[in-house]
Amino acid sequence: MNPTVVLRTDKLTKRYGPLLAVDKLSLDIVQGELFGFLGPNGAGKTTAINMMCGLLEPDQGRVFIHGRLLSRNGAGSRPLVGVCPQNNILWEKLTCLEQLQFVGEVYGLPRHAARRRGEKLIDDLDLAANRDQLAGRLSGGTQRRLNLALALVHDPEILILDEPEAGLDPHSRVRVRDYIKDLTRVKTIILTTHNMDEADRLADRVAIIDHGRLLVLDTPQTLKQSVGQGDVIEIILTEGHHGPRADHPAYPDLEARLSSLLPGAQVTVGHDTLTVRSLNAVNLIPLIMDDLAAAGLQPGQVRLRPNTLEDVFIRLTGRRLRE
Repeated sequence: MNPTVVLRTDKLTKRYGPLLAVDKLSLDIVQGELFGFLGPNGAGKTTAINMMCGLLEPDQGRVFIHGRLLSRNGAGSRPLVGVCPQNNILWEKLTCLEQLQFVGEVYGLPRHAARRRGEKLIDDLDLAANRDQLAGRLSGGTQRRLNLALALVHDPEILILDEPEAGLDPHSRVRVRDYIKDLTRVKTIILTTHNMDEADRLADRVAIIDHGRLLVLDTPQTLKQSVGQGDVIEIILTEGHHGPRADHPAYPDLEARLSSLLPGAQVTVGHDTLTVRSLNAVNLIPLIMDDLAAAGLQPGQVRLRPNTLEDVFIRLTGRRLRE
């Protein structure tokens, strides 16, 4: 059975003056999946999701929810979609419960149903101690959890989370992450983030965008396998306490020499970091360390890790996510 497409974008495009924020974005999001929407800050993620839920009108392109064209301002889709924006939107003079009840009523729930739904979300997101506290007096992490509750109070089918872990303390981050996991399969979730590890842990599929363009879309595992097989060794090259050895005479030849020494491995030398990707990578560490010592290069920190979505982004763009 083919999965049901609940949200489709067709060549979504948005400009702000000379800046092309979103460039002909086309993708399908299927029922019950957690869809990771990844990219660096400024990649166009927030602009794209604002068009997906009708908060922002595209310059070109269309959005379909359950095959129906999203109307201007998304009026017909509001009961189906809940949005937790990147910046908290709260009424500072209302208590947690009051604003959950208020938003529920705005979405058409009867007062008693809105209050009952608000009470449940307060329990689910560990807000019971703040139930009758004014939102303006809440900590940043508590406000973030309340904002997530507000996105869910009308029990939407599609939940859009824009950087949901932004500004959270470690305890709140774990609580929100676990709650999002619990919602998967019950709802369709679109998660935007620049945190590749977060997306890797949570997402069924991942779309990576940069400069408004869709670069790749697949499962995290398939994307990581596309970088190369095996694990990654990262070695910081130092000169005692005097910084990187990029000017060392052996440094320019290091990549070619190690590639010859380690057939089948992918060797890359950056400004101060040696990166080797290979099957059975851990067994190569003694060979690498001996070669560095023979060349007079001083190794610093050594790290062994699996492929990550950050590696995928580097392969696609030539730079790290936060550069």
